[in-house]
Amino acid sequence: MADNGLSDKIKGGVNKVKGEVKDQVGNATDNASLQAEGKKDKLKGEVQEGIGKLKD
Repeated sequence: MADNGLSDKIKGGVNKVKGEVKDQVGNATDNASLQAEGKKDKLKGEVQEGIGKLKD
């Protein structure tokens, strides 16, 4: 069965949500490191979603 990109889209969505939470918690607690990690996770999620869309 061919991978239709759904797996990448799901992983991307999870990483975006995880990244948003880290970004917000880092912001609320004045933790620049956690905030930066959250932004990195969000970007990773966006890339994964893009790959999933290309596979469709």
